[in-house]
Amino acid sequence: MSQRYPVRVTLRQSRCAGVMQRASQNRLLHSSFFTPMLYYYLVSVYLILVFVVTSLIFLPIAVFLRVFTGWFDRRLAILHMFSCFWSSCYSWLSPIWSVTITGRENVDRKKACVMACNHQSMLDILIIYRIFLHFKWVAKASLFKIPIIGWNMWLNRYIKIERSSMKSQRKMLKQCAENIRNGSPVMIFPEGTRSRNGELRPFKEGAFLIALQQKTDIVPMVLDGSSRALPEKGFIPRRSQKVCLHILPPVLYETVKDMGVRQLSEHIRSIVAAELVRIRNN
Repeated sequence: MSQRYPVRVTLRQSRCAGVMQRASQNRLLHSSFFTPMLYYYLVSVYLILVFVVTSLIFLPIAVFLRVFTGWFDRRLAILHMFSCFWSSCYSWLSPIWSVTITGRENVDRKKACVMACNHQSMLDILIIYRIFLHFKWVAKASLFKIPIIGWNMWLNRYIKIERSSMKSQRKMLKQCAENIRNGSPVMIFPEGTRSRNGELRPFKEGAFLIALQQKTDIVPMVLDGSSRALPEKGFIPRRSQKVCLHILPPVLYETVKDMGVRQLSEHIRSIVAAELVRIRNN
């Protein structure tokens, strides 16, 4: 009998060790299953579902507004305000994006102008809509071909441009001029495309040529944080992120009317760059 006890103790110890090892493995499996990457993947699925559901509801409303208000609302301001609400829903309902907007008081709602903002990611469009101010987007022609998004852009009579076509560029300048004369500001990303690393790219001259030709003010806008909220390619968020948009005081036409287009472009870029540094330092 005395020789059996050590054997029993050893068996019990080995069984306990096995149970503890399996429990440890289960805890490891459970803890490693819900990774940050999985969380952001689930958030992206949730946002896609939100987009599908809201589009089924809001697109018919947009069509209704275009048909029944377009005859007296020639600028389509009512439809654009609805588009602002529609687009804002996605950042409002997102659990990972915190948006701060300042400087709305710097925009004269009764005066047409050229709005110029830096461009960091696709999220910028949703953020800028949240200013709830009337304007006409200037956007690349390929966006108008995207189902739902492009259809709403067409309904709003936003301005499209094909960068490789001089004819399209001339048409864009003409449409911008017509909208400004009719009291609609135009919204342009003067970098022409998204920044790959969040840093400011050189400004193209189109927005500033329009401002000088139409003798209108320029409202610089500075956006930061969106490049870290969405990857350059794809729609799966990488992290929770604060995004800020600051609308700067207008650059009055009277103060820059003697500048050339290139000089004005560099002047506005320097204003945006300085504000971007200030935002990041705070």
